Amino acid sequence: MKQALFPIVMLGTLAAVPALAQGQIGTVERGRYVCEMPGDAGGAVGIEQPEENFTIRSASRYSSPQGNGTYLRRGNTLTMTSGPRNGDRYRIQSDGFLRKIVDGEPGRLRCVRSGR
Repeated sequence: MKQALFPIVMLGTLAAVPALAQGQIGTVERGRYVCEMPGDAGGAVGIEQPEENFTIRSASRYSSPQGNGTYLRRGNTLTMTSGPRNGDRYRIQSDGFLRKIVDGEPGRLRCVRSGR
């Protein structure tokens, strides 16, 4: 009897592994996120990209110049899950500091929380 249960228990354990690998569900600090590309040594530190800005309104909602939607945080990844930014992903570098993911890697665009 114990031998018959072992494979069933192992299958149940393996089914849970992908969910853990994606990271724990969480939220992002509320407030306005100003997005910019890095500047250069001879000019501005950052070049704002106003069309990329967004505001986290609640535990799962955002607004942007293009409209409103929902987001999901799993571990250190923020994914816009509906609305005009559906599919956009960001790597959470630290509280209030994100980098937009491009081709699977954090890109140059950075978004910094500027306040509530």
